[in-house]
Amino acid sequence: MSQVEKFEYDNRIVRLFMIASVIFGIVGMTVGLLIAIQLFYPALNFGIPYTSFGRIRPLHTNAVIFAFVGNAMFAGVYYSMQRLLKARMFSDALSSIHFWGWQLIILAAAISLPLGISTGHEYAELEWPIDIAITLIWVVFGINMIGTILKRRERHMYVAIWFYIATFVTVAVLHVVNSFELPISLFKSYYVYAGVQDALVQWWYGHNAVAFFLTTPYLGLMYYFLPKAANRPVYSYKLSIIHFWTLVFIYIWAGPHHLLYTSLPDWAQSLGTVFSIMLIAPSWGGMLNGLLTLRGAWDRVREDPILKFMVVAVTAYGMSTFEGPMLSLKNVNAIAHFTDWIIAHVHIGGLGWNGFLIFGMFYWLVPRMWQTKLFSVKLANLHFWLGTLGIIIYALPLYVGGFVQSMMWKQFTPEGLLQYSNFLETVTQILPMYMLRALGGLLYLVGVFIMSYNLIKTAAQGKFLPNESAEAPPMEATPIHSTGWHAVLERRATLFTVLTLIAVLIGGIVEMVPTFLIKSNVPTIAAVKPYTPLELEGRDIYIREGCVNCHSQMVRPFRSETERYGEYSKAGEFVYDHPFLWGSKRTGPDLHREGGLRNDSWHYYHMLDPTSMSPNSIMPAYGWLYESNYDKEGIKAKITAMRTLGVPYPDNFEASVAEETEKQASRIVANLKKEAKINADKDKEIIALIAYLQRLGTDIKVKDEIATNQP
Repeated sequence: MSQVEKFEYDNRIVRLFMIASVIFGIVGMTVGLLIAIQLFYPALNFGIPYTSFGRIRPLHTNAVIFAFVGNAMFAGVYYSMQRLLKARMFSDALSSIHFWGWQLIILAAAISLPLGISTGHEYAELEWPIDIAITLIWVVFGINMIGTILKRRERHMYVAIWFYIATFVTVAVLHVVNSFELPISLFKSYYVYAGVQDALVQWWYGHNAVAFFLTTPYLGLMYYFLPKAANRPVYSYKLSIIHFWTLVFIYIWAGPHHLLYTSLPDWAQSLGTVFSIMLIAPSWGGMLNGLLTLRGAWDRVREDPILKFMVVAVTAYGMSTFEGPMLSLKNVNAIAHFTDWIIAHVHIGGLGWNGFLIFGMFYWLVPRMWQTKLFSVKLANLHFWLGTLGIIIYALPLYVGGFVQSMMWKQFTPEGLLQYSNFLETVTQILPMYMLRALGGLLYLVGVFIMSYNLIKTAAQGKFLPNESAEAPPMEATPIHSTGWHAVLERRATLFTVLTLIAVLIGGIVEMVPTFLIKSNVPTIAAVKPYTPLELEGRDIYIREGCVNCHSQMVRPFRSETERYGEYSKAGEFVYDHPFLWGSKRTGPDLHREGGLRNDSWHYYHMLDPTSMSPNSIMPAYGWLYESNYDKEGIKAKITAMRTLGVPYPDNFEASVAEETEKQASRIVANLKKEAKINADKDKEIIALIAYLQRLGTDIKVKDEIATNQP
């Protein structure tokens, strides 16, 4: 018999990630509460750029996803992986580099986003230097994980490890492909993709970031911590195999369901719908595998707050993964898309699935790592009920609000006119729903504070065990328990990783290659011209201020939308848009046909004080645009970058950029003087923004012929 080897598990890295997760969770949720209140009390934008909704909304999403959920994921992975593989992490140094590198990335995001340094891609707003840092730190994590797998003492890789492997390889691919940017300065870049192609890549990334950062690693954590907390084996090994392989293969195809009824080619939309519906099977297979693991332990669920959190988490996962495919049906999507229904759906997953699984995991981990009992079971139960009530009060009003929004947008009078032609009517109608949402968020946040206190008191009464002693025979001495085909894969980590990578690449390749290579997928329009230098600068200001968080630029082919906004959007109109700005939520009206609908002075006053033009508006004021000058010299570099990306500016156009900018700015200033006797400075940012807004949707008219690339 082989000699048993003694070693130690590293608990210090788990503690660091747990502490960071709790701290950033409180920060991210507090910012979330602030922006929720801003939607019915705009004064809390405070009239300064760094706290305006458009800038701090991505701060909230990035803090919650990558700081709170991300740090918790790493804590759970580092704890469970060591024990499942019976090995200390491959390198303590890499563990430390991973932790501190990730926190520096989060700090960089927390500084850059309020400053308006943003790429404009949802869930991927961070600029190119931070993207590079994310890539490097992710590689560090991957080396540490794969190194630990290769030196393991357990021959068979448990199901949780499968999901960790899928997370690493897929997130790496998603991040790299979605981060192809052309830098023009330290804080500014343009995506190499444009328009329809950029939209497809972004939502291939955006949907699968949810899949492989918020779902697959947490399924791995569920497969480890739920059986541990319940002291029961996983219900079905075979079901876990089916769950894993079908999920990683199907999920990657579903991204286009975010782009239904847009200018994306119909075949790509249909693929997204079909595979989204198919996702119900593996998703619910995983949910049932988790819930049925509790067979024989339901009596304990009533008493144990840890199991309560985990049961609700798995149930929320099931609800979200049923609702997601339903929202992928075109008839449902036509009602829900661009409304607060989607916000409710996302937060059922975020608050319920991720949040509650994290809470249950932390309540289970801290007493064991500090060698004591939980300080207060009563406080943990209070946290559970506050959190559950918070989710309900948060989500239900938004479901109602989303349905009300959509019905009001689509309502016609008997005479065939829009019932609510003023978009603001649909906003003011749901303000009570926004108030209830904020109340639900507050209750949820109070629960997090209670948990923090409970965990601190638990740690204070115990003694932390930084290095936990363990022993196991070497892997070659571990018996082979089964010889099935999947058991063979579980013993061959490299082959398993390669097959996982192949499974997740297929969908992306099938969807993206034709969209990029077959020109007929994006018919060109002869009337569409590149942005003028001033319009391009105004577009960058629009991106910086996060206007895309509230305004779409995509008129869908519905009568209600063409009556309200104008001709539906065509794929060829976006060929020079780096990045695309179709948006995913309409807190304000669509702007794709905004150009020429109002005079320059209307936009001038509207940005200075939205309520002066739109009484009861909840849009923040942008006073700083009237004080800051746009960067004239920087525009030349932007034009050069656009030329590099294929935008057909004339030869030597850079030499005339200053003159062209001056001419257009002077025309706008003259219009302001003529229309409202406004004495404006032509160098101010508001002039550039007006230029961009007045350009939107003006390239084509309904009667224009569309010149395609087809013979």
